[in-house]
Amino acid sequence: MQINADLHLHSKYSMACSNKMELPTIAVEARKKGIDLVATGDCIHPKWLDEIKSAATDDETILINDTHFIPTTEIEDKNRVHHLLILPSISKAEELAETMSKYTDLAIDGRPTVRLDGSEIAQMAKDIGALIGPCHAFTPWTALYAYHDSLESCYGDLTDYISFVELGLSADTDYADRISELHRLTFLTNSDAHSPWSNKLAREFTRFEVPSVDFEGLEKAILRKEGYKATLNVGFFPEEGKYNESACIKCFTHYTLEQAVQNNWRCPQCRGQVKKGVCDRVNELADLEEPVHPDHRPDYLHLAPLAEIIMMALSHASITTKGVRTAWESLVEKFGNEVAVLLDAEPDQLDIVSPKIVDAIMAFRNGEIIIHPGGGGQYGWIELPNSEQKPKADPPKPNNQSSLFDF
Repeated sequence: MQINADLHLHSKYSMACSNKMELPTIAVEARKKGIDLVATGDCIHPKWLDEIKSAATDDETILINDTHFIPTTEIEDKNRVHHLLILPSISKAEELAETMSKYTDLAIDGRPTVRLDGSEIAQMAKDIGALIGPCHAFTPWTALYAYHDSLESCYGDLTDYISFVELGLSADTDYADRISELHRLTFLTNSDAHSPWSNKLAREFTRFEVPSVDFEGLEKAILRKEGYKATLNVGFFPEEGKYNESACIKCFTHYTLEQAVQNNWRCPQCRGQVKKGVCDRVNELADLEEPVHPDHRPDYLHLAPLAEIIMMALSHASITTKGVRTAWESLVEKFGNEVAVLLDAEPDQLDIVSPKIVDAIMAFRNGEIIIHPGGGGQYGWIELPNSEQKPKADPPKPNNQSSLFDF
């Protein structure tokens, strides 16, 4: 069977997270989105683990409002690399919590920082039968390739145990498949959501062919056993990210890698620091001139949340305006969920909303949008075909990013 899964998000016990990140709310919003399997996130936080146990049917089953949950946690190692662990059961989460509590106070944050390196965390994952891989592997912050040049540099003797890499909002399949060491791995696209609403939850997701909606079925798909596998990655255009191209963090002037090196990573315009972009980092790491996709690699579909597409189509300033909300609700009510609208609905079936919205949805499906890359801490932006949308002439300087909360 085909399922849509978002395997990385957080609870209300993680820093900078909405207090609405509770299991019942996540379950309801996941159904609206069209997601069948959702991460619990933060499963070794003591209070959140208690809530997971209370909601569970048994040790391996967490089913709320027809939404399946699977225990997961994100852990930051001593080198600031983040790792995603997908666990077989609640009892295994308790076992991991007991072990990890020796290295940090798990009650401080749903995403704990521990005094361990990547190989030590991978060994703990292996000991309990959990799946593990690097989170948002290409971002300039708290990521594998921000601090390491290879999987082995991070995971050492446990490298062969790593089964997936989470691309994150800053990379897609074309970026990652220029690095041949990643070809054997399954790529995950997840939201890393800090709030449950439709523009955050499952803003990136993975479609799998699985035998069952549980850990065993997911494990077979991620490890590509018995013909099961990921069948589609859905996510943002990497160019939308704040740090796609190398650029000055003060005036946002973009530079090629050669120009940045020549100027010693200082902006000749304002003397601000030039932050290396993800695109240039991939070029440094890549051993292939062009992406080479292995046979098991599914298509990658670049999309945005439906509310954001409607907002762009109607030239509204916010996704919370009445016009955007009304159109979103009409489409979701007709087709059952947002994914069905974005991926499956025929154009002539979408005629209950403005033709501008239909054209915008189809432009995303067909890859016809125009992208203006971000850099230096400034988001990239998307222009629809024949759009009157214009970039801001003097965008405000953003706060220095330390997480993927607003990336």
